[in-house]
Amino acid sequence: MPDLLTDVADGVLTLTFNRPEVFNALSGEMSLGLADQLEGAVSRSDVRVVVITGTGAAFSTGADIGGADAHERFDARALDLANRMVRAVVNLDKPVLAGVNGIAAGVGASIALAADIIVAKESAAFLLAFSRVGLMPDGGASATIAAGVGRARAMRMALLAEPLGASEALDAGLITHLSTDDEFDTTVATLARRLAAGPPLAFTATKRAINAATLSHLEGALERERTGQTILLRTADAAEGMRAFGEKRRPTFTGR
Repeated sequence: MPDLLTDVADGVLTLTFNRPEVFNALSGEMSLGLADQLEGAVSRSDVRVVVITGTGAAFSTGADIGGADAHERFDARALDLANRMVRAVVNLDKPVLAGVNGIAAGVGASIALAADIIVAKESAAFLLAFSRVGLMPDGGASATIAAGVGRARAMRMALLAEPLGASEALDAGLITHLSTDDEFDTTVATLARRLAAGPPLAFTATKRAINAATLSHLEGALERERTGQTILLRTADAAEGMRAFGEKRRPTFTGR
């Protein structure tokens, strides 16, 4: 079974993260597949809307930092791929709906919050867990989170790595729809059908206009995050943070 499931029906392209055993931590196959599918959707006449969701208990917990010496697997190429996914979501000239079926953490949260319509289960939550492993937000989160909830709440989420429950996320303006767990699939399907039946040219113009007004700093944020994260990935703190994550213990940061 592939790490990323794809399905097209009635104008809806559904992309489903499919590594439930590791809470849909992003493998290279998933990341490349998501970017390729989103970029390819631009020229597909059979696609009017894209839905991104996950299987199991999580939407996605972001980068896969499990295993020994995980920090050695991450470099600028991983950051470029994260940025490519987020750019593909934002730049696609068709609506993108994130169906957040569970925890969305790290770059998983970045992808979800770059979407145009964000539907979350009541049991879902959003988490910028980067600081727990000695890193900073990436995937444009420093721009998309602040655009949605403001500087103060963005700082709280990023510095303290506190999860934001779906109900709080709706109240804060971070997501567009909240659904009971039982009605989640129906809610996502109903909204996807509504978008697929809508006026594509008007949707394209609307998406471009709103993104230009609210995410004008996204490109700058992506580059700042890439630069900062590249430096942090070389630090002893990041190595310690990832080792501690794998060993299920609290890290000891030294500022080196």
